[in-house]
Amino acid sequence: MRNFKLTNPKTVEEAVSMLAAGTYLRAGGTDILGVLKDEILPEYPSAIINLQTIPGLSYIKEEGNVLKIGAMTVLEDIARNDIVNTKYSALAQAAARTASPHIREMGTLAGNICQMNRCWFFRYPDNHFSCLRKDESGLCYALLGENRYHSIFGAASGCVAVNPSDTAPALVVLNATVFTSKRSIPIDEFFTAKIAPSGFGSTVLEDDEVVTEIQVPSPSAATKSAFVKMALRKSIDFPVVNCAAAIGDGNARICMNAVYNNPRRATAAEDFIKDKTIDESTAEAAGAEAIKGSVALSHNKWKIQVARTMVKRAILACK
Repeated sequence: MRNFKLTNPKTVEEAVSMLAAGTYLRAGGTDILGVLKDEILPEYPSAIINLQTIPGLSYIKEEGNVLKIGAMTVLEDIARNDIVNTKYSALAQAAARTASPHIREMGTLAGNICQMNRCWFFRYPDNHFSCLRKDESGLCYALLGENRYHSIFGAASGCVAVNPSDTAPALVVLNATVFTSKRSIPIDEFFTAKIAPSGFGSTVLEDDEVVTEIQVPSPSAATKSAFVKMALRKSIDFPVVNCAAAIGDGNARICMNAVYNNPRRATAAEDFIKDKTIDESTAEAAGAEAIKGSVALSHNKWKIQVARTMVKRAILACK
């Protein structure tokens, strides 16, 4: 790793004031440290802003029928929390399936939803490929190259990298809101695939913006939620496909991830499953609805069947 300046703000406001071109935030550090070691970015960061020195950003509490989780709350605490497990099951299950136990003890909820994509061309050491997420004159090498884990729902602005977050689809089906240093953002509007020169992040966050809290409204007593994931290994791996569902009171929210640039609502499956009895047949049919419009790349047709199955399993888990 090269030398860089590490700053330790004491407040969110101080951290925001330190943000400038060439600076990056460190929450748990499980992603940014790998970015620095492999030097995947066009320019090496001039400074890292350490959010761990800001007190009061790690908590889980319910207030006024709203679950409030501080941005710096680690995933293992979310996975083990009794309130989250009881009322917000999809989120607890997603946090528990993220990475390995050691990483969950460091990785934060805000970091998990703000992480950069895992495309191997984007992540190749020493910024080897002129990826269009990082370079205006770049290409998407995955379109014609090795793309077995890439998008099955087309390209956003030419990019077929997928969003790798496990907690994101759970927060989507639970209708969460992300609060930052300057605004509140409904979770359905939080994710985007930034293309150069706009940056290379996976969210709508601006350069002078820091996530402070995630809020989740309390679901009805009749609503059940669940999260399922397919990965090559049960521990540590990023998802091949994951899916979360929240079903109850005649309503359904279903979200897949690792299938497109952003977490993808399976709205056709939602409409199909509403007011229906959940059984093997209806879950199977809803899975078929969820993959309508999918388009395989040269090496990932198999992912379409995986996505269909993940939707089916997530729905059945809400029985």
